[in-house]
Amino acid sequence: MDAHSLALAREAAARLTVAERQELGRSKRTALPRSSLGDYAPAADRPDPVALLESQAMSRIAELVPIRYGRMLASPFAFYRGAALIMASDMATSPHTSLEAQLCGDAHLSNFGLFASPERSLVFDINDFDETLPGPWEWDVKRLVASLAVAGRSNGFDAAGRERVVLAAARGYREQMNMLAAMRELDVWYAHTIVDDELEASVNPTDRREIRRTAAKARRRDNLQANAKLTHVVDGRRRLVSDPPLLVPIEEIVGAAEARGYDVEMRELIDMYMQSLDVGRRTLITRFTYAGMARRVVGVGSVGTRAWVVLLLGRDESDPLLLQVKQAEHSVLEGYLQPSTFPNSAERVVAGQRLMQACSDILLGWLRSVGRDALAGDYYVRQLHDWKGSADVQSMSPAVLADYGQACGQVLARAHSRSGDRIAIAAYLGNGDAVDRTLVGFAESYADQNERDYAALREAVASDVVAAEFDR
Repeated sequence: MDAHSLALAREAAARLTVAERQELGRSKRTALPRSSLGDYAPAADRPDPVALLESQAMSRIAELVPIRYGRMLASPFAFYRGAALIMASDMATSPHTSLEAQLCGDAHLSNFGLFASPERSLVFDINDFDETLPGPWEWDVKRLVASLAVAGRSNGFDAAGRERVVLAAARGYREQMNMLAAMRELDVWYAHTIVDDELEASVNPTDRREIRRTAAKARRRDNLQANAKLTHVVDGRRRLVSDPPLLVPIEEIVGAAEARGYDVEMRELIDMYMQSLDVGRRTLITRFTYAGMARRVVGVGSVGTRAWVVLLLGRDESDPLLLQVKQAEHSVLEGYLQPSTFPNSAERVVAGQRLMQACSDILLGWLRSVGRDALAGDYYVRQLHDWKGSADVQSMSPAVLADYGQACGQVLARAHSRSGDRIAIAAYLGNGDAVDRTLVGFAESYADQNERDYAALREAVASDVVAAEFDR
């Protein structure tokens, strides 16, 4: 189902009564029994996982692909973070509920985090939308619960500990969806998770300490902190630092003479990006002037795609703004669901983010470059850091990770409820824990599959089939 079809489905659902929407959801239990959500077995003709990863490498910067593999080999959980295409391929072989919503497409637990709202509150939400596309709601839920099982294994949790964590996430999604199903439309749209004194007071002392520590760190990770780390002043002018291969100014990639041409083109691209903003934000950006660009290596699964840091200056050298200009490719889901209706992949990302997030970066926008090869592609743009925090999953106990997983499940339900039929999804899930428990089985089975795929990549590197470069 594409975005247009999803909109039509929402309109059709709105014409049904609440009782009819509930019956629609319950009827899907016949088409896909809830117990079937726990089923996973690799297809007989399952593609080779390394071959799938290599298919993505074809469109990426060749010299950076070994860094991607090196980062994925850090642990089975790191591998899972980079293996969204592999899991999408596996999900496509299974029946689904046909109840659809805008998907994150890569809803593993490290793609949730803290960032600033336009009102300067600290909020907890999904924070990565590179793979967003309309699709079956359960694909995101399965991606989330499997990530918790994989992380639990990496943390040394026993089977009971992992079960506790996965149950909490599944329960969080189900209970939140049931709560949202009973709410008014505007109340659903306004719902969001603010990290404040009220939230801290609602949790146990261990979680409260973790929230305070993560929140304090997030508030320090703002644009000024990023500038202190990624820029310096040379002869009275602010410049991006050089830290190859992770951050490389354009003049070091193409030479000083050719870099001037790239600077001209990036100025033009910034003008193009501004057209994707509303008039107020566009006016804000006009107060800044271009001062330089550098290629940056980001994430795990994204390594090898083109990502640029662009330095802008406001009133003077002490008023810097860093933008991340990141390439958007086709979603990994597009090979298995309907292709995006957006001709620009970056517009797909921005539209999905605005639909799923309770509040988005005020400078979030998009552009398309058809110029120089090193710049060609679709790009979405956002502030590099506008407060940013992520939980230290590796240090969590089963109890803390269970609470974190529950929060992720709740946020995911809220995100799905903005586009999907929350009443029908809630009716399918029900009030009992049947779905929660069957998802434990799926999470464990898919964690087994992830370990096999991780071993396959390790073997491919050991056999020199692919090269890996490890972060220093």
